[in-house]
Formats: sequence, structure tokens, C-alpha cells
Amino acid sequence: MTNQPKMVPLPIYQPPAQTASTGLGKELAWIGSLLFLVVTLLLLLLGQTPAWRGLIGNIAINFLAIMVEALPFMLIGSLAGGLIEVFVPVAWVDRVVRQHRIRAVFLAGGMGLLLPVCECAIVPVIRRLLGTGVPLAAALTFLLAGPIVNGIVAFSTAIAYSYDWMVPAVRLGSGYCIAVIIGLLLGRWFNRDNGLLPEWGKALPVSCGHQGCNHDCKPSWIARVRHALEHASDDFFSVGFYLVIGAFIAAFVRSVVPMDTFNHLLATPWQAILIMMIMAVLLNLCSEADAFIAASFRGILPGSAQMAFMVLGPMLDIKLLLMYLSVFRKRLIVALALTVPAVVLLAILALQAFLPDLF
Repeated sequence: MTNQPKMVPLPIYQPPAQTASTGLGKELAWIGSLLFLVVTLLLLLLGQTPAWRGLIGNIAINFLAIMVEALPFMLIGSLAGGLIEVFVPVAWVDRVVRQHRIRAVFLAGGMGLLLPVCECAIVPVIRRLLGTGVPLAAALTFLLAGPIVNGIVAFSTAIAYSYDWMVPAVRLGSGYCIAVIIGLLLGRWFNRDNGLLPEWGKALPVSCGHQGCNHDCKPSWIARVRHALEHASDDFFSVGFYLVIGAFIAAFVRSVVPMDTFNHLLATPWQAILIMMIMAVLLNLCSEADAFIAASFRGILPGSAQMAFMVLGPMLDIKLLLMYLSVFRKRLIVALALTVPAVVLLAILALQAFLPDLF
């Protein structure tokens, strides 16, 4: 009886710096760091010339704006992830999700209502959930649905659309359904062994996480809080690397491709939907602010195109793809990059066909 998980509240955690090589992700991290430094130095030098000063200034402003917008939510997600690992009992996870994998997917789709985080902060939470033994299908579902299906996003969307609550209702409903479908679909093809990096591929052994303690170790409340903060710190800095690179790419795209390029777009709905989906991937906006960008296209683009922008962006963009490298194997990242846009496109086309005048 002493070896049962329910007697120990904390799963062990291995900081990223102490783990074995993560293969492609670690190599890309070094290459990305070097390229980032080289490009930053080059832009700094170009910014001293009159011909490039305006563009470099815009890139710097957009980069700082994205980071200032994203970092607080990144910190919130890291703290939430640390609290999940430390204070969510392993026995509860086993009872709720491990023993009911299909039900866990449907529950994960609505978990954002209890844990409202945007896509900037979702990856650290997913890392901690995987550490407690949550099935991959449920983790993927929360990864996609969490940044959309939450109260903060619903409220910000309602404000952007002049308190037309039909718009956030459709957005949250679409995000939930799409995330559940993709979670069930990819859950049949991938598992923890072939979808996650080695340090996340298996549920971490049950322990208090302190050296020298046996399985009966029960740390104090203060020690558990400190333990949660240590986890949060590790997640913030390890995943934050990918956020910085992604924010830089997004700032460059937003500076080179002005938003008013699309103001006079006259196209059929499916063309507008595709264009807005591409913009959602490239602009890397926060799910709690992207509704204001989408609402600016009212009267210019159909509502289905605006909805495609608000649904796809929180599920898949450049910074998310980069942050996925800290958790998933490349085959799963490729599957997400192909499956998410395809399912979103089909869902939004169906919305346009059956509810063309929704808003």
C-alpha cells in the first residue's frame, strides 16, 4: 500500500538542463540562438543608416509590443503549470483522465473555463500536465482549445464586436469542437512514446522531488510552493526562448506586410478565409487581443473569414510551432501543422455554407 501514487502529492521533475540531449529540438535551439544574434547585430547596424532606419524602428517597436503583450501571460502559464504539477494529486489525475481517455478529451476541451490562459502561456501548462500523466490526446485537446475556450477570450471578443455575444459563442463553440476532433484523431496515431520528446514521453515517477527523500516524504506547504516556483522558473526560461524567436519573426512579418494591404480585398468567401488563415499564422497575435484585429475587417471581409482568423491563430502560429519543439517530436509537430489548418478550413467553410449571415 505504501507504493500507491495517492500517498504522494508530487511527481518528480527533472529540469531541462539536467536531461539528456533532446535531439532536433536542442540542435535547433543552438542554431536559432546563433542566427538570432547574427540577425539582431545585422539589423542593429542597418538601423544606423537612413535608408533602413524606419523599417528597423518598426521591427523593434513591434517586437517589444509582442513581448510586452505575451510575457505576462507566459508567466501566468508557467506559474499555473508549476501549481498543477505540485498540487494536483496523481491519484486524481489517474481517476479522472487516465482511466477514461475518451472522456478526458471532452473534458480537456473545456478546461480553459477553469484555467484561462492564452496560447502564449499554454505550452508550459501542457508540459506540466504531461508530467502528471495526462494522456497525449487530452493534452493536445487542451493545447488547442484552452486559448479559445475561456472566459477572458469570450469577454474580449464580445467587446471587440460591440457586445454581440453571438460572435464569442460561435468562436468558443467552434474552438471546442475543432480541438476535440483533432485530439481524438491524433490520439489514434500518436502516443506518449512516438509523439513526445524523451523527457516527456513517459509519466514521471512518483516522488516528492527532493534528493534523499523516500516515497513517504510529505513536504510542508511552504516547500511545495517553493517547488512549484522552481518548476515555473524552469518552464518560463526554457519555453521563453522559443517565444522570443517567434516574436521576432512575427515583428518582422508585421513590419514588412502592412495590414492595410488587405483592406480593399474583394474576393469570394473561401479566398478571404484562406487569406485570413495565413495572416493568423504569420501575425502571432495573442488570443485575448486578436478579436480586435479581426473586428477591424467587418464590412470588408465576410464573418466566416474573421472567424477563421480568430480560431486558427490561437491553435497554430509561428511562435507556437517553435515552442512545440520543447515538448513534441517533429512528426507530431508536422501532423499538427497539417491537420489543424485542414480541420479549421473545413469547419469554417461549413459555417459559411450554413450560416452565411451570422454576423
